[in-house]
Amino acid sequence: MALTKYKAKRNFKESPEPTGGKSDIEKLRFVIQKHDASHLHYDFRLEMEGVLKSWAVPKGPSTDPDVKRLAMMVEDHPYDYRNFEGIIPSGYGAGTVIVWDEGFYELADANGKDKKTQDKELRKGIYTGKLHIVLHGKKLKGEYALVKTHGRGENAWLLFKIKDKYVSKEDITLKDKSVISKKH
Repeated sequence: MALTKYKAKRNFKESPEPTGGKSDIEKLRFVIQKHDASHLHYDFRLEMEGVLKSWAVPKGPSTDPDVKRLAMMVEDHPYDYRNFEGIIPSGYGAGTVIVWDEGFYELADANGKDKKTQDKELRKGIYTGKLHIVLHGKKLKGEYALVKTHGRGENAWLLFKIKDKYVSKEDITLKDKSVISKKH
């Protein structure tokens, strides 16, 4: 597991954040957490390799395919982080975290591939800098892409909606309540 950076940044006696966990189902999960830290952002997390691969998206996701959002890849988070809501103390990314959206996801060309096969192809997509996925969330649905950019640093990616029946010009981030606790 690639949680070395995550664990090195935290003192779990002071931070209520999860330390581990693993999936027990045959579908890949995703979560988007709204993190009201020093700078409001959304953490886009995809289950992969037994952890949550994570990107910080400063302006949040969009349902408009003409809108590309910067997504900075950050350290992997433990699988159990997908349910985390609470207040992170100062020094650990201080601020309130809610689960803004959650659900399952798959490769756009999954065609019945099992979780293990998709995971292998997703890892290849991380390496090549191109992920084309379908989200089955409570707020976000349909096809999305994550593409690594050049010239903005090694961790810079773009997150954007692919044209499909779920396209909308509406600002989806205005739906700002948690899908778990219904809190803002």
